[in-house]
Amino acid sequence: MKAVTELTGRPNTPAVAFEETYNSEFPFVWRLVRRLGVSDSAREDVVHDVFTAALRSWSRLDSSRPVRAWLYGVTYRVVLDHLRKHSTHREEATGEMPEQPTLAHHGPAEVLERRQALTLAQQIIDQLEVERRGVFVMHELEGLPMPEIAEVFGIPLNTAYSRLRLARRDFELAARPFRQERA
Repeated sequence: MKAVTELTGRPNTPAVAFEETYNSEFPFVWRLVRRLGVSDSAREDVVHDVFTAALRSWSRLDSSRPVRAWLYGVTYRVVLDHLRKHSTHREEATGEMPEQPTLAHHGPAEVLERRQALTLAQQIIDQLEVERRGVFVMHELEGLPMPEIAEVFGIPLNTAYSRLRLARRDFELAARPFRQERA
């Protein structure tokens, strides 16, 4: 408690800890919600739902576990619920992804090509089966280790690896026609 009070000038209360987590992890949750397939029009509401659910279960957070892994689990469950409720109203990905790197030092043709590739990759990820997509996004895009992913999903480690393998296969199969076009 003393360290947080000294750094922030405020006591270390659950409300302060949650507020700090919200402020530091908002971009992470926003990115995950997009990568897990939530449409642009629903993203703000889903992110709000994620943090509402996180606040409700904040008291059950195991302080020995990384907050980001726990928050990923909350995000995944909220997104999964949203996608199930809105499965007939999916929108196609449009526009550029907000986490896209700045391409100021590249020419216009290269910038356009990279944006199209990112949009295509997101569209392929959006088509992955939801359970596979979750493992794929966590491992391939967010860099979480597989044991942590298995814990977040509450599945055996071998099941997590199997989902990752199948997601990679599905991604490769969906991307193959586009690679052949470029060759």
